[in-house]
Amino acid sequence: ADTEENLHEAKIETEEDIYEIGEAELAQAEETEEDAASEETEETAVQSEEAEEEPSEEEEADTSETEQFAFADDSRLIWPVDGDVILNYSMDKSIYFSTLNQYKYHPAIVISAEVGSEVRCAARGEVTDISVNEETGTTLTMDIGSGYQAIYGQLKEVTVEEGDTVESETVIGYVSEPTKYYTLEGSNLYFQLLKNREPVNPMDYME
Repeated sequence: ADTEENLHEAKIETEEDIYEIGEAELAQAEETEEDAASEETEETAVQSEEAEEEPSEEEEADTSETEQFAFADDSRLIWPVDGDVILNYSMDKSIYFSTLNQYKYHPAIVISAEVGSEVRCAARGEVTDISVNEETGTTLTMDIGSGYQAIYGQLKEVTVEEGDTVESETVIGYVSEPTKYYTLEGSNLYFQLLKNREPVNPMDYME
């Protein structure tokens, strides 16, 4: 009888032990799950914070760029000089150049203007290049935003430098004597508009 009682007690103890061990393991597993869930929540929160921060920085950058150079397809250029267009933009057919005595395509417009006439900035932008070439003399290129560039040729006494941000209507230089390519046409401003590096008709954008 004693042996049976002992066995019975031992059995209960064993079952109780199993139960206690089971409870302990369950509690530990729950803690581990809670910790993992907590870590995941924290990680998700950090990721979402980072995700929120990143676009805001990009938005700020986009905003500043938009504010700086807001030219777009429906924007308007001011006339850079007062005068008549003596050579039109023509990329679908060739036009006659008196000085060269030949027909050729023309990716810009040529506006007649007296030597020394003020040349005004046609749209707000940044001066990206000032150089001299045989055909258009001293030539100034400006980035005016959204893939557009404005190019002014036949200049002298340029008043701005590369890297300058220039407001619309600011005087950027003066009309020079014409290069040998335009002696018969007379003094003028060569004005070109590029969109994504391809010439477009500036007249479509003039006020």
